[in-house]
Amino acid sequence: MLSAKKIKRKINKKSQLLLVGSLFILLSISIIGIKHFNLYTTQKDEDNKIKNFYQGQEQIKEIISNNPEEIAEEKIDELKQDNSPKYDYVAVIKIPKINLEKGLAEKGSYYNNVNRNIQIIKESDSPDVEKGNVILASHSGSSSVSYFKNLYKLQNGDLISIFYNGIEYKYKVVNTYDIEKNGTANIIRNKEKNTLTLITCRHNTNKQIVVISELVEKS
Repeated sequence: MLSAKKIKRKINKKSQLLLVGSLFILLSISIIGIKHFNLYTTQKDEDNKIKNFYQGQEQIKEIISNNPEEIAEEKIDELKQDNSPKYDYVAVIKIPKINLEKGLAEKGSYYNNVNRNIQIIKESDSPDVEKGNVILASHSGSSSVSYFKNLYKLQNGDLISIFYNGIEYKYKVVNTYDIEKNGTANIIRNKEKNTLTLITCRHNTNKQIVVISELVEKS
């Protein structure tokens, strides 16, 4: 038969275990809550930046439609200087098939990096370059910066839009293939056409997915 002292000790031990367990649960809930809050605020900030970007694009369209080309270029430069917060992004990519809409930072920006955003590769042309090739790369996987995690779902015929300098460039996927992950990318495209190339890793392999699309419309 247990003595009163031993019973009390056993009860205290259980109470301590319950307390530790409760604290662990509260800590876990707090960590999850903070993570979701950070994701929410990050997405909110992204939504605001994209909204501001589109507002700026409408202003650019209006300038282009109401002014000769040389004057329009000057007015657009002035607009960007006067409204610099609206130009955190130089472009926005939108892929309806995989529910992706993401702003792109200019090449020299701190945010133009696969560890922070979808990256515009240094060899990339701008969408308005005749017969040029826009080249973008991003992570796959499950991290918060895995913007191309669903890129493997794209098929020939799927549409992708790039919004840049007041114009929407619409591309259609024409080819998807894998390459070895070795630091270089063999881009197979029709050099007589304007193209968009998207690159990401094939998750849990030593391969990369390359998606080639061609310009079909701009407006």
